[in-house]
Amino acid sequence: MIPHFGLIVIGDEILSGKRIDKHLSKVIELLRERGLGLSWSEYVGDDAPRITATLQRAFASGDVVFCTGGIGATPDDHTRDCAAQALGVPTVLHPQARELIEARMRQMAVEKGEPYEPDRADNQQRLQMGKFPQGASIIPNPYNQIPGFFCSPHGSAGAVYFVPGFPVMAWPMLAWVLDTFYGHYFHQTTRTERSVVVFDSQEALLTPLMESLERLHPGIAVFSLPSVDHPVYGRHIELGVKGEEALVPPAWDALLAGLHQFGAKLGPEMVRPG
Repeated sequence: MIPHFGLIVIGDEILSGKRIDKHLSKVIELLRERGLGLSWSEYVGDDAPRITATLQRAFASGDVVFCTGGIGATPDDHTRDCAAQALGVPTVLHPQARELIEARMRQMAVEKGEPYEPDRADNQQRLQMGKFPQGASIIPNPYNQIPGFFCSPHGSAGAVYFVPGFPVMAWPMLAWVLDTFYGHYFHQTTRTERSVVVFDSQEALLTPLMESLERLHPGIAVFSLPSVDHPVYGRHIELGVKGEEALVPPAWDALLAGLHQFGAKLGPEMVRPG
């Protein structure tokens, strides 16, 4: 069974509008390139109890979940502690994370022409970024070597992967996760969708046809996307079917036949990857 993939985006800056989330569209792209799809997403502010509750659901779901943001070492970075609370374990300094962070600090000292002082307060604070829930494993960060982490409380039945909020770091880290752990799921099936623009109709009138299609064509999902102010088509409904490529043609033929029986006024037809 191909797992379900989810996304959690953490940060007040997203909910306040100070920054625009770019992760959702990128994760969809990363998955689609590999023949996979995103099942759900959530946005959460920097509220520790809410983050903990969200992560508890994620861990319990058995899904493959990507979580971005909140793994730095400032007071508003709660994700690492919340993940540990959600799992009921302590946070511990991961030995490999410590090595990577210390190597990064040595590199920074060389770049600045300064001696490396591991006991300096700011360097000790940086080590906090290597404190993960007990039992976690690391995700390499090719940008600055400060790792992310992941936890698999149910073994192979899903995991939650934690990466920074910065796209330049997060996106290659997420690609690494997919390519390292989930390559055997890539392109197992080809999904597609076909749709048509329907003018001068209402969703309530089309619902019986949609229900009939899903009942008679298992594995097919019917979708309806109404628009009231489209710049080209004006008020219309985009009605379509989607699913595994082999299952779509008979459902599509049945959809068109049903629309013709309604005497519906049809516009352009569209085919897209599912």
